[in-house]
Amino acid sequence: MKTDSGNTPKKILVLSRYTRMGASSRLRMLQYIPALQDSELVFEVSAFFGEDYLSDLYASSRRSPLKLLRYYLKRVAVLLRAGRYDAVWIEKELFPFVPAIFERWLRVTGARYLVDYDDAVFHNYDLSPRAWVRRLLGNKIDHVMRASNVVVAGNDYLADRARQAGAECVEIIPTVVDHRRYRVSPRTTDQPLTIGWIGSPSTQKYVVSIHTALLEVCTRYGARLMLVGANANIAAQLQGIEVEVLPWSEDSEAVLIERMDIGIMPLIDGPWEKGKCGYKLIQYMACGVPVVASPVGVNVEIVGDNRCGLLAQDQAEWLAALSQLLASDEERRRLGLAGRHAVESRYSIQAQAPVLEKLLKRLTD
Repeated sequence: MKTDSGNTPKKILVLSRYTRMGASSRLRMLQYIPALQDSELVFEVSAFFGEDYLSDLYASSRRSPLKLLRYYLKRVAVLLRAGRYDAVWIEKELFPFVPAIFERWLRVTGARYLVDYDDAVFHNYDLSPRAWVRRLLGNKIDHVMRASNVVVAGNDYLADRARQAGAECVEIIPTVVDHRRYRVSPRTTDQPLTIGWIGSPSTQKYVVSIHTALLEVCTRYGARLMLVGANANIAAQLQGIEVEVLPWSEDSEAVLIERMDIGIMPLIDGPWEKGKCGYKLIQYMACGVPVVASPVGVNVEIVGDNRCGLLAQDQAEWLAALSQLLASDEERRRLGLAGRHAVESRYSIQAQAPVLEKLLKRLTD
């Protein structure tokens, strides 16, 4: 097979953690593949976890040992074919909770690989409550990074870890959106102001952590709260607030964000949170929605550098920031448009695909 330019395409084995249902895989890897289809690169994708893994996890937090075994065996079978490809593109690690022997094996066999991080997965090991995990796997991700040809990180916190590990090449690519899927819609004045949040059941606890501030501003301004992707039972933890809980889907997320007047991203200031890439902020910004976020990790850069919202650390600051935005249509509009401009210029596939393409082609040269 040859491309239109006459060159033989380079084959990339894409080893994602999840299918499109998993946000990290969809955003850091899978959404780029259509954008790179004319790049003389050909991709074959193999997800580690099956489609049912996240469904089971969110429903009951249980994992079937038999299913897990099948996932591991399937990945071994795929790795045995790695020599047929010009490069391997790995999300985080090849095997969760297994030492980095397979990544080292790839390097010894001459395979070239890029490994991508959008969260602090190394803290699964070095901060594990289990002593045996810390002893056996505490430095695992450092070994994976060191053995790689390229580490792509979603923010400075992750990139710094890769540099400390001795990675050969470290590049920062933020988590981005296809901004063409998101519209800046006119805000209606006949509906209550809506404070919105998008996420998953595992992160809804951060919304509950600012309940006091949310209750006061919603009462004062007649505002409501829209939560996309949370469990329905979260409403019981937000007493006194009008809460609408909506299911997340890839098809509906952009339309739901368009209905928000303010987008929020509360966090605690912990090691895990420092590794987050601020994706929900970028989604809000893509719809021209002003943001309020905790000043943790990359949030400071996204909000401060682009002047698209406000930062709030404690309940008093959250109350003040939300009140400031709820009280001013003009400020919400101004900050929202600044966010949309930042997405178009930096936080979009269109802006970052050429960077990723260059790295992958360098890997296959």
